[in-house]
Amino acid sequence: MPLTAEMRRSIDQIRDYLFGGGYPDPVSNAEQLSFLFFFFLLETIDDENRKRAEVLKEPYTSIFDGEWTLRSAETSAREGWRIEATVLRTAAQAIPRSRFRWTVWAREMGGQALVDFVGEQVFPFFAEIGAAGVHDFMRGARLGIHDPTVLTQVVRLVDGLGPADADSDTKGDLFEHVLRQIKQAGELGQFRTPRHIIRRIVEMVDPSIGETIYDPAAGTAGFLVAAYNHIRLKHSSPATIVEVEVEGKTQRRGLGDLLTPEDLDVLRNRTFYGNDVDPKMVRLATMNLRLRGLDNVRILQRNVLTSVLDEASKEELGLPTGGYDLVLANPPFSGRVDKARIVDAVRVGSTSSTELLFLKYLQDSLRDGGRAAVVVPEGVLFGSSAAHLELRRQLVENNQVDAVLSLPGGVFQPYSGVKTSVLFFRKGGTTKRVLFLHVDEDGYEFDAHHDTPHEEDDLPRLAAAYAHREASLSRWEARERDADWNEKWWFADAAALRDNSYNLTASRYRPLGRSEAEHQDFLELLDDVIARELELVKVMETLRDMVREYKA
Repeated sequence: MPLTAEMRRSIDQIRDYLFGGGYPDPVSNAEQLSFLFFFFLLETIDDENRKRAEVLKEPYTSIFDGEWTLRSAETSAREGWRIEATVLRTAAQAIPRSRFRWTVWAREMGGQALVDFVGEQVFPFFAEIGAAGVHDFMRGARLGIHDPTVLTQVVRLVDGLGPADADSDTKGDLFEHVLRQIKQAGELGQFRTPRHIIRRIVEMVDPSIGETIYDPAAGTAGFLVAAYNHIRLKHSSPATIVEVEVEGKTQRRGLGDLLTPEDLDVLRNRTFYGNDVDPKMVRLATMNLRLRGLDNVRILQRNVLTSVLDEASKEELGLPTGGYDLVLANPPFSGRVDKARIVDAVRVGSTSSTELLFLKYLQDSLRDGGRAAVVVPEGVLFGSSAAHLELRRQLVENNQVDAVLSLPGGVFQPYSGVKTSVLFFRKGGTTKRVLFLHVDEDGYEFDAHHDTPHEEDDLPRLAAAYAHREASLSRWEARERDADWNEKWWFADAAALRDNSYNLTASRYRPLGRSEAEHQDFLELLDDVIARELELVKVMETLRDMVREYKA
């Protein structure tokens, strides 16, 4: 059962009800809703696991088997707690764990009794489950909806979604739609990456079984989930591949029925890795992965710009020690880190810009020959500071930059209108030439929210040009030099890059016919001006910080 428009409207209704009920913070609301959805969906996942074990004749212990010792027996005996007898027996020291099934407490309780039970028992119950996993993602989690009427109504609305027969993909889609409500940037300038952009990037890098895949700024684990779905699709028989509608676009999904037990073990336990500095994002990412059957993926709460893991620590945490095969990331765009806290391994000159420091870290995180696809603000590609120049020199001279995918301004609405590009590179060697891919349309209207689908979409053809780079290069080299070039992709060799201070913006090398040279696209010019203005602001902020340090 795919995620339906009615389900999406119901989730939006829950969001609006929370806002109107006196809970205006979108991040906190998304986190609270995510907890409730996790409690709601985990029951059906547990039932699926039990049925699968029965078919395979394997032993299985449900998370709802046995008894639960109440976190406060004295509290449970209070008359004022008003716990209904069908859910909690007054004065009992323990209750059956089956009472923590959503279909029990969420449907039998309401009002203050619901608030007390969820806050004092349900959260600790699922925190215990979280602590038993590879990451204690529920540590510190608390109920944040204390109004009895609001919580009762929200629980009823969640229960009304009723996808008990939905597959794990639909459950994941439900969870992802909740995460879309996070519409503000983090303190370091991190933004939620549009899922259609993530899926296209993953399709282009084409991850495979046996590769280690890492996102050092994982957010809600969008890149890791997309890589998992891509690998499953690659290992699905035609009969098990279905087309579903997601965010107004058709998407192919596969069951991964051709994966062997050994493949599944590798995929679930030794493939995906991530970090995030925000504990809320770590929780959301872990829940997102767990709902898809990836219980053993470890998302660390860690700022990679201010901390270092030695080889012994990596081994203890079960992390690859020789670098990762594939890094997928959308690092923070606009934040800054206290210079005194930046570790030496990621320093680039005197810069404290997170986008530059992250790019240095990403290079060092790859094994020799490893690949990366990373979203960067346009200023990284043309900035003139010493740190910008040195970082681009390292990219071109010490790595193989395969391509730059230039995205239009507005892709990251409603967070930011900043123009971005995606860098595709491999660690080691030297860059001979770069394929530039220019996107004018990405399949969605460039309005305030960037979520209304339309037909125009350059991404499929550009992804094909990237996938067949050798054929694309042959076409490029065989072109008539004076004729207009009508494709939205082109090449530049390393000599041209060096002559232009290693500038990696697509527009710098775009071949213009006579008419285009006279009438360059106005929107493209505006994007370029905005990107340069933003870069100038950063330079001025750096100068201001230097003056303050000098005066101090």
